[in-house]
Amino acid sequence: MEIILYISALLAAIGFLVLCISVGMTLFGLKNTLNSIAGTIAGIEGQMEGITRETTSLLAKTNTLAEDITEKSEKLNTVVDAVKNIGVSVNGLNTSINQITTSISSEVRKNEEKIAQVVQWGNVAMEIADKWKQRKTIDQTDVDGATEEIVKKSSKFKRRT
Repeated sequence: MEIILYISALLAAIGFLVLCISVGMTLFGLKNTLNSIAGTIAGIEGQMEGITRETTSLLAKTNTLAEDITEKSEKLNTVVDAVKNIGVSVNGLNTSINQITTSISSEVRKNEEKIAQVVQWGNVAMEIADKWKQRKTIDQTDVDGATEEIVKKSSKFKRRT
């Protein structure tokens, strides 16, 4: 019976040896996998550093653009205010022109008869001026004709003497 005890102890030792060898092989295979994972993580870490630098650069550019947009927006607000003020001024000007037009129209209606008389007197004055011009041209023609006659007579007189 002792032998069975030794054989069972030997079998337990062999089983334990097989277990240790398989655990060692598993751990050795796991070591290669962990080394591969460590390399991958190192690569990812390098890429993350690059991404971090790029992100920092993009964030700085974004902040610069945001400041520029804010500045331009403020400048644009002054332009919008100026255009708004121009609109208010144009409305005021239109109101003034409408008031002036209304005032002129009412004054014209009040003084229609006087305006008609002024127009009539203006027409009479233009007719008188036209007749005066016609008379001057007629008088000038008479003067020119009389001058020619005098010249002819004087040349005849000079020939006789």
